[in-house]
Amino acid sequence: MPETRSPGAKRPGTGKPKTDRLEAVRAKILGRALPNVAFDGWTPRLLREAADAAGVAHGEMRLAFPDGVVDLVDYFLADGDRRMEEALAKEDLATMKIRERIKLAVVTRIEADLAHREAMRRAITLLALPTSGARGPRALYRTVDAIWRAVGDTSTDFNFYTKRATLAGVFSSVTLYWFSDDSEGFARTWEFLDRRIDDIMRIEKAKAAAKNVAAKLPDPFALLGRLRYRG
Repeated sequence: MPETRSPGAKRPGTGKPKTDRLEAVRAKILGRALPNVAFDGWTPRLLREAADAAGVAHGEMRLAFPDGVVDLVDYFLADGDRRMEEALAKEDLATMKIRERIKLAVVTRIEADLAHREAMRRAITLLALPTSGARGPRALYRTVDAIWRAVGDTSTDFNFYTKRATLAGVFSSVTLYWFSDDSEGFARTWEFLDRRIDDIMRIEKAKAAAKNVAAKLPDPFALLGRLRYRG
């Protein structure tokens, strides 16, 4: 009997429909898991129970999260990055100074998970374990890369990496500070962030000054060439 498909459907495994379906499955499972993370932690049991609550078969759950709960944690953090980017896209960043853009982006990323602070804390703790491999550093890089791109960074030289490395240290320290901050409106966290951004700005100013000095120095290769052919 010939195979029948709805109009416009693609063959299994050929692209978007399967991807879209798995994305919907991931979102459903995460939505069911988040209310319980603060009590149960990010565990394989949490993943199974969230799938059951979402009406997702365990086979499809494993397709959505092949590496289990670590994949679920990674998806949770990536979803926060996505929501940050959506929020920043609505801001008039072009009128802001670079330090204002960075602060807004970091605050926006943290506040993306304001309702799930404990889930975020447990996620970072899990990804810091040796059993999580390089997932933690990769997730952190993804976040700071999203921040720099959102604020308009277009660097392609060595600055591309130094900016991300510097911001990774800032974002990590500010996030850890936020976990234990009980001040009104997290005022102490944002003050701490201001001080860390000051550090970034000092580094950028020092780099710019060094570049200006280097530009005024004679080209050593041109100088050697003149010495070689003199006389």
